[in-house]
Amino acid sequence: MAENTTAGVTYTKAADGYFEKRSLKRTAGFWGIWGIGIAAVISGDFSGWNVGLGTTGWGGLLIATIVIIVMYFTMIFSIGEMSAAMPHTGGAYSFSRAAMGPWGGFVTGISESIEYVVTTAVVVLFSASYLGSIITDLTGAEVPGWILWIILYAVFIGLNSLGAAVGFRFALIVAIISMGVILLFAVLSIANGAVDFSRLLDIKPTEGNSNFLPFGGIGILFSLPFAIWFFLGIEELPLAAEEANNPAKDIPKAGVWGIITLAFFGLLILFLNPAVTGSKALTVSPGDGDEPLLAGFRAFLPDSVAALLALFALIGLLASLQGIMFAYGRNMYSLSRAGYYPKFLSLTGRKHQTPWVSLLVGGAIGFVILLVVALIIPAVNPDAAGAATGVILFIAVFGAVISYLMQMISFIVLRRKFPNANRPYTSPTGVAGAVTAGVIAIGAFFGIVLNATFQLAVITFLVIFVVGLVIFALVGRKRLVLSPEEEYALSGGLHGDPQIEGYDAMESEVFDGKA
Repeated sequence: MAENTTAGVTYTKAADGYFEKRSLKRTAGFWGIWGIGIAAVISGDFSGWNVGLGTTGWGGLLIATIVIIVMYFTMIFSIGEMSAAMPHTGGAYSFSRAAMGPWGGFVTGISESIEYVVTTAVVVLFSASYLGSIITDLTGAEVPGWILWIILYAVFIGLNSLGAAVGFRFALIVAIISMGVILLFAVLSIANGAVDFSRLLDIKPTEGNSNFLPFGGIGILFSLPFAIWFFLGIEELPLAAEEANNPAKDIPKAGVWGIITLAFFGLLILFLNPAVTGSKALTVSPGDGDEPLLAGFRAFLPDSVAALLALFALIGLLASLQGIMFAYGRNMYSLSRAGYYPKFLSLTGRKHQTPWVSLLVGGAIGFVILLVVALIIPAVNPDAAGAATGVILFIAVFGAVISYLMQMISFIVLRRKFPNANRPYTSPTGVAGAVTAGVIAIGAFFGIVLNATFQLAVITFLVIFVVGLVIFALVGRKRLVLSPEEEYALSGGLHGDPQIEGYDAMESEVFDGKA
């Protein structure tokens, strides 16, 4: 087999038919891409963010949310420029690979793998909780959680395997329904006179602090990871590049409108939800599984509609389950196609051309995580059950923050390293925007690392991360393939769209010495 060693990694020549067995199909337009992005994120409006109220109070969380909105806008501009220039599925891994070499690409890629696989597991856990509650309310029967996990993973792996057209359409529908649920809450809460903005500041301040910042200014730093929940996942859009009809135009556009949409609904929830229930009522410890939107509905609607309210919450969670599962499937697919992960993970179905192997393996890993967190740990130490769930929540956030920082560094490096590369879309905030997003990401990083609550999550992430690096150093770096992401990097940004130029554009240059 032909080989070529460069930059500390070894490329092997792809076998005949290699890329044909790993092909994707273009089916998505602007609305489909926007829908998959909103779907991936929208559950953050239903849960998670409210824990930040107990960390810093409503005022601190408001400031943190505004800061995070700035971060996501400037970051999505930068990601939009890179995704338009690199219209292949690798996304964040591809950006870092081009800017910082194979090791930079792997570090970013595995961080996103951890983020998306773990986030999917969290959403499955919460979805099963609400689904079980609905079944019990309607039938009186109790279904074990692990059975519901299997059902949810099976249904959504099957749905994602039916083809991108089906997946994008479903994501758009559930995203619209989820936003409708939030708007329904806003209308009903106001119409019922349930909104009292004085409740926003009902957390008693510690000595020397105010009602607006009851725990002091340092709480804003600790609140940044919770504010990220309003947006976590929108950065996945570049992963749809090889399935988008016009990736250079639609992915940047969908990203910007996605942030505008999410900022509107996030602020709507942040202002109205605590104004109905009071901020203090929504302060729970990480992993308690409390749903603030349900608490808001219950504050002014009869208890007899509890099953319906649970269904409302479930819709938002299922939307994110669809969106995030899409992300881990494409992330693992692109890293596998390039040889960073075992190559069988990137196989796609002949009929629907979706990465069903990555979807299945990622689901199996997530299921094992749930077994450990929700069954084994509680059995060994019942008092640690809630904390264990909180750990997997913030493993996902930690992975996201690292990938954000790596992508912003990549943007700055690529502006200098590949000045002549084709850039169909240019970030309106340029390098200054990437620096701004990067600095805020560093702040969120320290907001996790310096908070004792998240230390176990950080340690767990680092253990997984180091194991991945060791495996790559010993095995993966010796088996890379000239995938589109690798060709773009090696060509200095001259090889762009693989579905136009072909998947073996550089083979003769690399393996036959015809550079």
